[in-house]
Amino acid sequence: MTTAVPKTTRVTSTSHGGLADFTTDRRVLLLCALALPIGVIAAFVATALLWLIAVFTNAAFFLRWSAEPVTLTDHHFGWWGVVVPVLGGLGIGFMARYGSEKIRGHGIPEALEAILLGRSLINPKVAILKPLSSALSIGTGGPFGAEGPIIMTGGAFGSIFAQLFHLSSAERKTLLVAGAAAGMAAVFATPIAAVLLAVELLLFEWKPRSFIPVATAAIIASIVRVYLLGVPPIFPVPAHAMLEPQALALALLVGICAGLVSGLLTALVYACEDGFAKLPLHWMWWPALGGLFVGLGGLLDPRVLGVGFETIHGLLRGEILGAALVGLFFAKGIVWAVALGSGTSGGVLAPLLMVGGAVGALLGALTGTAHPGLWAMVGMAAMMGGTMRAPLTGMIFLLELTHDFNALPALLVGSVAALCVTVLLLRRSILTEKLARRGQHITREYAVDIFELIRVGEVMDPKPPVVTADTSMTALAEKIAEAGSTFARRQATLITENGQLVGIVTRGDLLRAQRAAESGTLTVLQAGTANPLTAFTDETLNDAMNKMLQRDIGRLPVVERGAPGVVVGYLGRAEILAARMRHREEEQRREKWPFPSVGQP
Repeated sequence: MTTAVPKTTRVTSTSHGGLADFTTDRRVLLLCALALPIGVIAAFVATALLWLIAVFTNAAFFLRWSAEPVTLTDHHFGWWGVVVPVLGGLGIGFMARYGSEKIRGHGIPEALEAILLGRSLINPKVAILKPLSSALSIGTGGPFGAEGPIIMTGGAFGSIFAQLFHLSSAERKTLLVAGAAAGMAAVFATPIAAVLLAVELLLFEWKPRSFIPVATAAIIASIVRVYLLGVPPIFPVPAHAMLEPQALALALLVGICAGLVSGLLTALVYACEDGFAKLPLHWMWWPALGGLFVGLGGLLDPRVLGVGFETIHGLLRGEILGAALVGLFFAKGIVWAVALGSGTSGGVLAPLLMVGGAVGALLGALTGTAHPGLWAMVGMAAMMGGTMRAPLTGMIFLLELTHDFNALPALLVGSVAALCVTVLLLRRSILTEKLARRGQHITREYAVDIFELIRVGEVMDPKPPVVTADTSMTALAEKIAEAGSTFARRQATLITENGQLVGIVTRGDLLRAQRAAESGTLTVLQAGTANPLTAFTDETLNDAMNKMLQRDIGRLPVVERGAPGVVVGYLGRAEILAARMRHREEEQRREKWPFPSVGQP
């Protein structure tokens, strides 16, 4: 039997009790001030990561000391190209086993874990080993992107910087995410997408307290990036013409197909991880085996090696067509899944862009539409939005990478369609599945706490049990013993004197009084608690619950703010649970016209 929410009159108090749209206070200015140096640090860390990747790539494949960015796409290294990824995997396994196991994987699940379970504290060792291991992995041919490592590394520096100050765990989380977003903004010159990624994936809240500092760090990092790495966009393309309505239908098809491919890739990655787990070898050696597969894949198609920025740009320019698209789709997807399943260090974003771009360009070619680069762009946004469950990030990310604003409607359609497919087919994303395998669960749905929306006056019992101060405990016991009485339903009774609230007496007080020698003459006020804590009708249910938790009590007398001595109701656990039940029914109960009038059952 469910508890019904008592009917009450809508709260009409003219006092707002200090309620506001947001709970943010002036400490947000302190967090913004701390976010400024974090943005600068993240930009330099991103530059250092890209420098390391270039140095390792030149040293491993070309046997020279140089930080000049190079591409592996147009080179055939023979069997040396097979040996190099294996050596890189051995180095990563060594660093993971004897340095920190946190460097394994693509970085974002580890950042999520630190935020949700680690009180936003990241070991300084990770801040050094993660970029080093990722640069080694990518520089020796690993088919990964730099976004996961920089998110983890930027977050680590943000966390370390925050630990130098007297901050709460929630404030440390804000600065950790600020570092992560700033790092992504610096690598890709995409500050808006970096902030959206923080909102959709990392913050687990929508509050100005966190949003403003994160945006501050991302903006500062993107400004510093101009002086360190150059002016965006990093993948410029000629602007496409304004899209016609029928083009959005193709964008929908691309999004649906990208969503299906996203599910297949996610399943393949974790199938590979399960396969490695069955090997009679310590996990330290798995990256070397993954590197062997990478090398063999590179022997067949050098485009699978490294980040592949030039290949991504070629897809966006519409220069990769026909059989080359099919080969790229299968080669990059399979090699990346095996390598990532081996537990090596590297990101997921660049491979997703490449595979998604191949999907979009293939569908554009099969349907006979022009501008293959446009559909590659839609496929990239859709693959990112569906796989990472971050459609707004995917859409704006491609927009900032290319500055092709006319493609925005198609990017939106593709990203949302891919998200719809993946949330219906997969319980978890490629990012949260790793956490689930560690026995952890997170939810990606944000909603306003209903207890922040409901006022006490809306759920309280307007007819609480009340006795006068001179009532004896014996008389109260008799009232409670009456079947069906208001006193029998409640765990506490309110005490008044001359119409004013003076105390509260609970069932526990009654039991203690019965053991006392003078129980026959003991009054309810003597046995109970005088001057009890109260709730106001116009305050939120969340504030009232906080009062209960702070004082370790389970019920509150309710009074009007303008007449704090006059009892108007009672708030207990049953009323709180009934409010939750009402919200659940609104989520699940389906109705049709004509609807009952507002306020009617």
